[in-house]
Amino acid sequence: MSDTLLTPIEIGLTAAIVAIENHEPLILTAHGADGLAGLPFGPFDAVSHRTFEIGLRAWVEQQAGLRLGYVEQLYTFGDRGRHAEAGDTGAHIVSIGYLALTRPAGGELATNTASFAPWYRFFPWEDWRDQPPAMIARDIIPALSEWAEAETPETVRALPRKDRVRFYFGLDGAPWDEERVLDRYELLYEAGLIEEARRDGRPAALARKTLPPLGTSMRFDHRRILATAIARLRAKLKYRPVVFELLPAEFTLTELQHTVEAISGRHLHKQNFRRLVEMEALVEPTGVMSTQTGGRPAALYRFRREVLQERPAPGLRVRSRR
Repeated sequence: MSDTLLTPIEIGLTAAIVAIENHEPLILTAHGADGLAGLPFGPFDAVSHRTFEIGLRAWVEQQAGLRLGYVEQLYTFGDRGRHAEAGDTGAHIVSIGYLALTRPAGGELATNTASFAPWYRFFPWEDWRDQPPAMIARDIIPALSEWAEAETPETVRALPRKDRVRFYFGLDGAPWDEERVLDRYELLYEAGLIEEARRDGRPAALARKTLPPLGTSMRFDHRRILATAIARLRAKLKYRPVVFELLPAEFTLTELQHTVEAISGRHLHKQNFRRLVEMEALVEPTGVMSTQTGGRPAALYRFRREVLQERPAPGLRVRSRR
């Protein structure tokens, strides 16, 4: 048996907790001593918690006063150095990432170090609701194109850099795919265009004299975890009724559309969206009108739970104008 000492490993639980308020997707962030925003993170206690999910729910309620609804495991993040600083000799932290959905309860959170923040603050290039973000053509594509032109035979992967830039950012006739959030983030990281790449010592980032401020950076690899969560939720909308976890029990069709648009980052045609909702039979009228719309009263609807027994993949397969 080898006498080599193995690096101890600790298991942590990282939560991307999503809520919708005023038609904006929010993510719960926790602020550390370094001043950077991060996702809420807590250790897994194998003695106190029978499962990872039970542990996650327990410490989120304890630390932030939030009782989570929908929770889904994303991925295990264990890259070497993800929570370490240069010279660290402590335990390596492997984090199990989760996507959680909640409704803003109103009032203050149970901690002064956590708050909800717009997720497009961290991914401004993902918000296409009004128009394509100007930073894509102005900052991102020129920098990515320069990086792609510098590709050498030694750096070529299965898909060349130029093709990845075209596919992931919808260039030269390729469609913009809102689900490729993680692919786009990883491309920006590999090209050294975001702060996390410089912090991690990526050669492409260190070779640049300046880094364009592409969104707000996060602690450790938390922006990568958040990208994974956004991509999962955007995909999930199309085959699971998860959107109703973010809405009140009764809602208008306009509120439903704004929520879907907020998550997908895409503008939806109003009449086409309503026809889709009717065709999918996901909602039913309550027979009550809302007077809180600021205009004429609007019909209130609720999620029709029977759809879960009627077909295996009920969701909103939306198509945008672009």
